[in-house]
Amino acid sequence: MTRRGFLRGLLAVTLAGFFAALYGFFIEPALRLRVRRWRIRRADWTARPLKIVVLSDLHVGEPFVGLKRIRQIVKRVNALDADLVLLLGDYAAGHKFITEPVKIADVAPILAECRARHGVYAVLGNHDWWDDLEAQRRGGGPNLYAQALEAQGIRVLSNHSTWLEGPGIWLAGLEDQIAIRRNGRWAGLDDLPGTMAQITDDAPVVLMAHEPDIFTRVPDQVALTLSGHTHGGQVRLFGWSPVVPSRFGNRFAYGHVHEKGRDLVVSGGIGCSILPVRFGVVPEITVVEISS
Repeated sequence: MTRRGFLRGLLAVTLAGFFAALYGFFIEPALRLRVRRWRIRRADWTARPLKIVVLSDLHVGEPFVGLKRIRQIVKRVNALDADLVLLLGDYAAGHKFITEPVKIADVAPILAECRARHGVYAVLGNHDWWDDLEAQRRGGGPNLYAQALEAQGIRVLSNHSTWLEGPGIWLAGLEDQIAIRRNGRWAGLDDLPGTMAQITDDAPVVLMAHEPDIFTRVPDQVALTLSGHTHGGQVRLFGWSPVVPSRFGNRFAYGHVHEKGRDLVVSGGIGCSILPVRFGVVPEITVVEISS
């Protein structure tokens, strides 16, 4: 190889690295947005066909997810003609690389503009608890993120199941599984048995659970579990993520999982945690259509 050829090769590699870094650290996490659709059919689904639009892991903070981007996302959500809009937690910024914090009190009114035939419901994520220092001291709620959402008419389900007459389903919301720091470890506030005990018949159940790890313990009556938290690993190549914040690694990293007759959908979410990087996991609005 000639010296000129070597320098050209080095320049090409340098430019490729630069553009890959630009894409992964800004273009994909801050500018791109897609709608990812999953269609699930279940023989035991006795309710009406249901279109659920999911937003997860907003991790709001400039310059990646500011109020302008939230407004754009809500506009896209409202164009999808949802039966339900479900917010799966982690509204709080998940990394320190933000230029300007955005308060949940400013975000909640925009999220309240989401429209769905049968309502908008939410659960909290781990960062929403970690960011609330008073809740950490108390070892539990009330939580400032839940209060801000509730004040705007968004019902937050904390270990609670509610009957939705319109679609004919139970909607259950589990509290976060790694919410509170106790004795140097993160402990959950989730109560799956207590949440399921509120269900009084055999109608289909849709469960909102921020972290997907609970899926291994979800009872058969739950037709669909919806989770976020993993961000699809944030970096995903050929269907594999090198780092996934789950005890089960890539098993519950992203997308539709069908195990033992039960269905789980893990949203790739919108924002970032730890580092503001996404590569191969475009920020997404997740749409799940379920029917018999």
